[in-house]
Amino acid sequence: MKEHRHFILHKPYGYLSQFITNQTKRKKKMLGELYDFPEGTMAIGRLDFASEGLLLLTTDGKVSQEIRSSKYEKEYYVQVDGLITQEAIEQLKKGVEIGFEGKKYITKLGKSSIINNPEFPLRSKKIRDDRHGPTSWISVIIREGKFRQVRKMTAAVGYPTLRLVRIRIGTITIDDLKNGEVQEVNQLL
Repeated sequence: MKEHRHFILHKPYGYLSQFITNQTKRKKKMLGELYDFPEGTMAIGRLDFASEGLLLLTTDGKVSQEIRSSKYEKEYYVQVDGLITQEAIEQLKKGVEIGFEGKKYITKLGKSSIINNPEFPLRSKKIRDDRHGPTSWISVIIREGKFRQVRKMTAAVGYPTLRLVRIRIGTITIDDLKNGEVQEVNQLL
């Protein structure tokens, strides 16, 4: 029986959560540029090009399917445009209407709170500075993962996302993993 391999990655800004692309115009950075992953490695879920943080990878499709299920919380630290209100936080917790696959969708109940600046290292592409107005940081915890869901959620309550960093999936956290660093682990579940 084939021995599966599992990895924890701190995905940097500007990388696609995949290994190959069908885009021919502009070359995008891929996960395979960060580490010599074995053949058959797949990202468990995705983080879009502009998102950073915890990404799990595996060669085991069953593990991937299990972790993508709603059994596991996914926690994000999100820098939003403006000083977010407690009212907006309550809306995020209850669920907001977003567009998904051309239809309206109400997000499931989640957890949200205002947090202090998490002091992440500067991103490779600068986020606008304070001259453009204040920003705030929130924690958003969800059990689903629709396309660009967290970004759509913060925009729906009037606070567009400026920076998004996933810090936790289930009990696995990004901890002290540096930007672009990969750690091989024995298991993910």
